[in-house]
Amino acid sequence: MRRRALLVLPGFLALLLPVDASAQKTIKVGYPMILSGPGALFGEPSLKGAQMYVDELNAKGGVLGRKIELIPRDTKGNADEAVRVSRELILKDNVDFLVGTLTSAEGPAVSTIAKENKIVFVAAIPKTDQLTAPANLHPYVFRTASTTTIEGRTAAEIVAKWGVKRIGTMSPDYAYGQDATKAFVEHLKKIKPDVEIVDQQWPKLGEADYTPFINAQMAKKPEAVFSSLWGGHFLTFAKQAKPLGYFDALKYNFIGAGEAASLESAKTMGADYPVGIWGNSYDVWDWKAGPDAHKQYISRLKEYTKQDPPSSWPITGYIAMQMLVEGIKKANSTDSDKVAKAMLDLTVETPIGKQTLRAKDHTANRGQFWGKTVMDPKLGHAVMQEVLYIDPAPFMD
Repeated sequence: MRRRALLVLPGFLALLLPVDASAQKTIKVGYPMILSGPGALFGEPSLKGAQMYVDELNAKGGVLGRKIELIPRDTKGNADEAVRVSRELILKDNVDFLVGTLTSAEGPAVSTIAKENKIVFVAAIPKTDQLTAPANLHPYVFRTASTTTIEGRTAAEIVAKWGVKRIGTMSPDYAYGQDATKAFVEHLKKIKPDVEIVDQQWPKLGEADYTPFINAQMAKKPEAVFSSLWGGHFLTFAKQAKPLGYFDALKYNFIGAGEAASLESAKTMGADYPVGIWGNSYDVWDWKAGPDAHKQYISRLKEYTKQDPPSSWPITGYIAMQMLVEGIKKANSTDSDKVAKAMLDLTVETPIGKQTLRAKDHTANRGQFWGKTVMDPKLGHAVMQEVLYIDPAPFMD
């Protein structure tokens, strides 16, 4: 009896010892993202990229001995809804971090919630400079996306070589469209002082009828146009503009920011795409000059999504999650204060090369791919030709 009691005693004492609960729990990451409406064209693949990274990481044991659980919520492209679901993720789902958002209205709105709750928020897509401007910067917000300054200035570098002088713009009338267009116009005038901005159209975000804006712009006879219409908004615009002879009048001297040349846009439009325009994209599956890490990522993405060629937007979610996890590793903690400090000047080897989150503005040196579109008869849709990845560093300040 005595021996039996001695055997039972250690087990009984073990039940009384405190258990490190954090070692058993998953690390919860809330992912507020547009998953319905026109913006879902980009939001859904972004979520898929984030989930791919999480699945790959969890298969290797996770981080700090814990698995990651990604919890998505549909923001519906609305800043108020983005705030509501982010609060719910924090208060009801008890997430440890927030990653995501798409529009430049959602990002700053969720940043405020992150600041109030002292939780790290990694903005995967919003580009507006206002997100990390000095007046809005706080310890918990980080951006792994490109910025409106980078996007507008690199577009200006391309247009400056076209030899045109009469320029128009066509951009949505909210933070992203305003900031990207301003960056484009100011930089173009700086490097090519003889250009003239002959027209600027500002349709509201989500405009259904672009015809009045198209006709008004054609009447001013610009030789080239910069646009920052994106996602389903660009598709609607292009489908209405093409039959009116808009792109023909410009001799296809049209450059579309807002990922107008992304695979999602080109594939969705098919033969309706205005082939011959310039556009940008967050990723290009056949980037010949890219590092081996990019080729390996594309190979895994094809297998994960069962798409060939694969989408260009998963990279946004993938890199955002990669940056967060590297911050967790460096901090050796899931405490947001410690992770936030660890992410300052954090450099990570991403599929597109080294990315650094600058301490001065919590923003990564993330550029985009630009190229002229041509029709690929085998794929049945437009693709980017003469792909350029312009180093963003000279255009960030």
